[in-house]
Amino acid sequence: MSEKLLLIEDDPAIGRIVKDTLVQEGYVVTWATTGLEGLADFQAQPFDLVLVDWMLPEMDGLTVCQNIRWESDVPILMMSARKDEADKVEGLQGADDYLAKPFSLAELKARVASHLRRWQRYKKIEVTEHVATFAFGLTIDWQKEITTLQNKELTLTHKEFALLKLLAKNPGQTFSKEELYQHIWQQASVDETHTVTVHIKALREKLQDPVKTPRYIQTVWGKGYRFIGDPL
Repeated sequence: MSEKLLLIEDDPAIGRIVKDTLVQEGYVVTWATTGLEGLADFQAQPFDLVLVDWMLPEMDGLTVCQNIRWESDVPILMMSARKDEADKVEGLQGADDYLAKPFSLAELKARVASHLRRWQRYKKIEVTEHVATFAFGLTIDWQKEITTLQNKELTLTHKEFALLKLLAKNPGQTFSKEELYQHIWQQASVDETHTVTVHIKALREKLQDPVKTPRYIQTVWGKGYRFIGDPL
């Protein structure tokens, strides 16, 4: 099976050359031209590797990397015209590798092939737990997207489950309303963060999780929300 690559690059000339080169190598390449478009593509289907430019419209490459890392360990290759050591160090905070522009196509192909080999080995030895259980009777089946509380299945909307999954997969990490809105709703606007508040409230009610004495979702006042459920 041909590996699936996601290319996020807003420069049409660079994007076309990179895509054509990788397609000639036998890869299946999806090309997005904005950060939000790339994030939406990533969430729509599985990929084996992501190539992302740093400077992108709607959402910059570092933020794209951060959003991807919240839900996947897929290899990420950052491409950027920034060549200073400090920029490379910053870029590697979210990506696995850094390729400074301009780069040779031979180097690009070699790095992609190297990361894919490691990714395939990682997937073979990875033990994936599809079901997570937490104190006070909460069970989440990530694969089937089924949530139960005290052995009773909860009826969660798609957005509510997505919020719960993002929070529970990153325990202890505080997410701002803006981050949650961008990641779940895949929109750049921060004027709709009230939507996040409404969905968190509905999710808490279904989880029987009071605000003052939370078992699962804790409000970090002035910052956002984090998951505090105790895994079993």
